[in-house]
Amino acid sequence: MLDLKKTTTQQATMEAFFFAYQAFTAKADEMLARRGLSRMHQRILFFIGKYPGTNMKELLAYLGVSKQALSVPLRQLLEMRLVESLTAAEDKRKRVLAFTAAGAKLELSLRREQVKLLQRAFDVAGSDAASAWLEVNKALGQGL
Repeated sequence: MLDLKKTTTQQATMEAFFFAYQAFTAKADEMLARRGLSRMHQRILFFIGKYPGTNMKELLAYLGVSKQALSVPLRQLLEMRLVESLTAAEDKRKRVLAFTAAGAKLELSLRREQVKLLQRAFDVAGSDAASAWLEVNKALGQGL
């Protein structure tokens, strides 16, 4: 087990994490920047793709941001016709978010690049390391 109590181990672990995150986001950031979009836009696209038919309240919960923080980037995605707001099938009073064909294509291309990078890293590190990495990320995501 990795002991983070030692300063050099802490520093090496944090440095590795920072460089890994930089590598993970670099290609996507480049692809987004060409369209005038940011990482927040990618996060919105990711969760709409992960949870099709999500509504605004659910999206806010997934992202962990305020309505104000979501407002501008979501409006931009709607204006760019990458995302659309549709009437929910089960309740005509509710609105759900969905991809347009262009939005689905963009989200897939962003995800594909990141999946390729992860796959290469998992191939190098091995399946045990990949499983451990997933557990570490789940723990971090729970705010431990």
